[in-house]
Amino acid sequence: MTPSDPTPVTAYIAIGANLGFARDSVLNALLDLERLPNSEFIAASSLYQSPSMGSEGPDYINAVAEIKTTLKPIDLLFALLSIERQHGRVRIPNERNAPRTLDLDLLMMGDLILDTPDLTLPHPRMTERAFVLKPLLELAPEVVIPGKGPAQLCRTAIADQEISLLEP
Repeated sequence: MTPSDPTPVTAYIAIGANLGFARDSVLNALLDLERLPNSEFIAASSLYQSPSMGSEGPDYINAVAEIKTTLKPIDLLFALLSIERQHGRVRIPNERNAPRTLDLDLLMMGDLILDTPDLTLPHPRMTERAFVLKPLLELAPEVVIPGKGPAQLCRTAIADQEISLLEP
């Protein structure tokens, strides 16, 4: 990014996989995020393991990444969908919790609140999922979710969900 670029915005991206070599898929997705155009990779959480949600399948490997970007929200979404496709992801309509080779969800972009047919920010279910909230809070313990408040206040909603930190 150059000084003439628009001001970068902090974005958080949830990463998950449970098919194939899920851990490798998550780690490779982090490398792909480092190469996003008009963006700077800031950090990633540890890797976590959680049970498959709503469908039978192997456990998920999850993480959250932080980037700074000048991409527009829809352009960042399309870049994330492209990374998913490169990892063999085929999105099936109305199969929200199906097993997958890679899932990249744009959680937040700065303090933006957005609700369009293609993208809702902040992610509407992020505060209900330990596999998103726990790595997000590890990465950014003081993060405030636009329209909801401090993410720390959402911890009780996920307290009974099974999730474990993976060793590096």
